Amino acid sequence: MHTAITIDALKVLDAIDRKGSFAGAAGELFRVPSAISYTVQKLEEDLNVAIYDRTGHRARLTPAGHYLLEEGRTLLEAAENLAHTTRQVAQGWETRLRIGFNSLLPAECLFPAIRDFYQLGVPVDVQIVEEVFAGTWDALQSRRVDLIIGADNFSKPAGNFTTRALGEMPFVFAVADNHPLASAEEPLSEEDISRYPAAVAADTSRSLPPGHAGIFRRQRTLTVANIDQKIAIQVAGLGVGWLPEARIGRQLEEGSLVVKRVHEARQPIMLHLARHAEDQGKALMWFWDRLSRDDVVKPAPKEAL
Repeated sequence: MHTAITIDALKVLDAIDRKGSFAGAAGELFRVPSAISYTVQKLEEDLNVAIYDRTGHRARLTPAGHYLLEEGRTLLEAAENLAHTTRQVAQGWETRLRIGFNSLLPAECLFPAIRDFYQLGVPVDVQIVEEVFAGTWDALQSRRVDLIIGADNFSKPAGNFTTRALGEMPFVFAVADNHPLASAEEPLSEEDISRYPAAVAADTSRSLPPGHAGIFRRQRTLTVANIDQKIAIQVAGLGVGWLPEARIGRQLEEGSLVVKRVHEARQPIMLHLARHAEDQGKALMWFWDRLSRDDVVKPAPKEAL
């Protein structure tokens, strides 16, 4: 496909505008003034458009010329970015990294690593994707994300994955301070709990079997999109259920949530980093090493327990 508008012609228009004259552009581009004039005239002929108004003492851009210059600068910037990212890919850096995180963890656990990554000055786009339960593994398996943080062992699919343990996530059974179960005798039985709706975060898995935990067969459910909403539902007294202890330190400290002992406690789960074993991109491996060192699975503050 042939087009009259070339990167070189756009560079010429940009230089003329910045330097204020054809001669100034010629000096910056290391060309003779006649070469600059020829490039402009050829562009005008090919487009059949007057780019400069030459009726006055000094040639001035026409409205069409102004439009071509401004839009052309966008193309010049895009071309420069393309050249830079091409060199970046050749050096082993990705152009984009997608990180999936389990909703059991707050998105803020990724912020220190992202802040330090930006200090490297590498123009890699970073995308953060929230997943629930088996959705973390599903996102990695289907390559919707390149790296997952907070993956469990229960929903891990078959495949060539590399994992690294981050720490255990303990759970507590929590109810609102004004909920009927807040004053109920402990330990709570299945009959006690099943009278009230369970707050449930919907599994985001698209192909793997969805996960669920801590729901009794006879119990109604109130389903929301993530753990933050589940916490809010339980604080509002609209549902009850198990919550990651490290996520509700503030609510426990202020008393809006109350921990209750139950007959069958929920065991902690080990959370992991995970990636496809064959993936070795520089940005991926940088985050892999950094997040392995970060304390992303933090225990609840002592004063909140």
